[in-house]
Amino acid sequence: MRRAIALIGLFGIIGAGLSLSVLPTSKTVAAPSDQRIFLIPASDGYGVADCLSTKTSECGKIVADAWCEAQGFAKAVSFGVAAREDFTGSVSKPSLTSEAEQPLSITCGE
Repeated sequence: MRRAIALIGLFGIIGAGLSLSVLPTSKTVAAPSDQRIFLIPASDGYGVADCLSTKTSECGKIVADAWCEAQGFAKAVSFGVAAREDFTGSVSKPSLTSEAEQPLSITCGE
């Protein structure tokens, strides 16, 4: 009886291994559009605003590329402080006066 149970378990393990080896491998695929814009709050708590607010910063390029890769895109096309047109209607009052309070924008693409 023990031998039969051991053989059933062994065949189950072999079957599971074969089924996993037959499955096709897939990678993360980005959205069908070529580019996508992400708006990130300047006060996100991770210090992303420090790097992304200056377009010439090498730190900003690294952070923006990492953000895009995490979203399934190849790289960041552009990044920086979002233009007011990018987030119009998403705030209740036009109280955003300084660039530090404005959301950040990352455009991701292939």
